[in-house]
Amino acid sequence: MDLEVRHLRVVCAIADAGSLTRAAASLGMTQPGLSAQLRRIEAMLGGTLFDRRQAGAVATPFGELVLDRARGVLPGIDGLLADTARAARRMSACDRVRIGSVGAPLLGHLVLAVRALLPAAEVTTRCHYSPVTLLDELSADRLEAAVLGDHPDQELPRREGVVLQPIATEPVFALLPAAHPLAARDEVPLTELLEEDWAVPRPDGDRTREYWSSVCALTGRRPLAPYEAEGRQLIELVRAGLAVSLCQATFVEAPGIAVRPLAGNPLWYRHILAWHHDGPLAPRSADILRGVAAGYRDTCAAAPAYARWRARHPHTAGPTAP
Repeated sequence: MDLEVRHLRVVCAIADAGSLTRAAASLGMTQPGLSAQLRRIEAMLGGTLFDRRQAGAVATPFGELVLDRARGVLPGIDGLLADTARAARRMSACDRVRIGSVGAPLLGHLVLAVRALLPAAEVTTRCHYSPVTLLDELSADRLEAAVLGDHPDQELPRREGVVLQPIATEPVFALLPAAHPLAARDEVPLTELLEEDWAVPRPDGDRTREYWSSVCALTGRRPLAPYEAEGRQLIELVRAGLAVSLCQATFVEAPGIAVRPLAGNPLWYRHILAWHHDGPLAPRSADILRGVAAGYRDTCAAAPAYARWRARHPHTAGPTAP
């Protein structure tokens, strides 16, 4: 009979409980059965592990040696078992795919690509303003994939086991009231945009506001931003003529809103897909990337301001995925 991991767990359980009776109860065994197993373990190891006293079981010096080694070994084994179980779950056929996304045009394309490859899977989505929060959830195995984004000199932090695949890098455009004089131009100088009141996102969540401010500071000015808003609220402030702002190039103009390129393309945004390298989507990542990249190109074509910009700048930025 060879020593097994379960034997080490029995020895530790007896030491922790302080008696064979209590240890047997915690292990779901009878006291005579545990006593018999302990005798077999002692025979294998070649010495007595515990003194049986009226007050309970006390480790002998030989037993202390075994306990020290067992307690050093078992956490590593438990970690190995947990890691392999998690990897096995990820590698198995996936019946549920949880996708996270920042505010970007890739989410729908990613869902469609996953559904095409895993038609039986239940696909759910969760959106969050912060890409770092989504990255942490992906790293913690609470998401299978995520749509993320970052800016030059503000690249997302790396997480062990997580693949970050850039899809496209695009310029950041101006977001204007449709009746604003600058909306009549083909391109908007950032210096003139800085003469207006701005609506900007919250400073927490991601570093977009910090990035905008740092680039604007190169002109010698920073945005005057009396309005802090995101999403629909930011758009409504611009539509009402109260402020200007910035947006992704793929933002589609709506009534009362104009989207125009910034002259000289001073700001950029990078779209990124992320997944676990040993997750259920990893073996299908090449197909997913192709599907999302194709969808992104369709999105670019459907955004008039960006389509015109791409026609004038055919070799600048654009999709970077296969």
